Amino acid sequence: MTAQSLTRRRTVLFALIAVVCAAGLWLGYRWFEGRYVRTFSDRAVLFAGDVLSLPSKLAGPGRIRVVHFWDPACPCNVGNQEHLSELVARFSGDGGVDFYAVQKPGSRGQLPANLSAIKQLNALPGAERIPSSPAVAIWDRQGHLAYFGPYSDGLVCNVQNSFVEPILQALKSDRPVSATHTMAVGCYCPWTL
Repeated sequence: MTAQSLTRRRTVLFALIAVVCAAGLWLGYRWFEGRYVRTFSDRAVLFAGDVLSLPSKLAGPGRIRVVHFWDPACPCNVGNQEHLSELVARFSGDGGVDFYAVQKPGSRGQLPANLSAIKQLNALPGAERIPSSPAVAIWDRQGHLAYFGPYSDGLVCNVQNSFVEPILQALKSDRPVSATHTMAVGCYCPWTL
């Protein structure tokens, strides 16, 4: 065997090892992404509230009712839950608004301690068919669905870009609101299984 053929074999062997290592790294990344990195979308999502209704124990006239839809595994909850905490502090109690939460079916987890004032609902008729979370539904004092959709437009959720504060202010002032079909771009995780 000549030195030239030995060099060629080493080059081919190193190239083959590099290709195998690159393929292994790529496969490892894809496995990790599929197993541990939850996909979420920053695309437009259409929220249609036709499918939602309050459980019979909450239906009818009463206080304004806000229902928070959340998936414990969704990375989009981080900013949303801080905003939700501000809403609860501002509008619950004497603010005339009751807050409830519906967790994605089949998921496990708990809301953070700063959201302990939110009452958990085991089920909400139609909740299994919502497109994405985090989302919110708001019923007025007469028990009519006034709003269904995201908390805000964009990747972050705060008071400056929120849809919820103006709606709650209008409902508290007894102004009618009908926004049960909304479309927004933001950080959402698929709700349906």
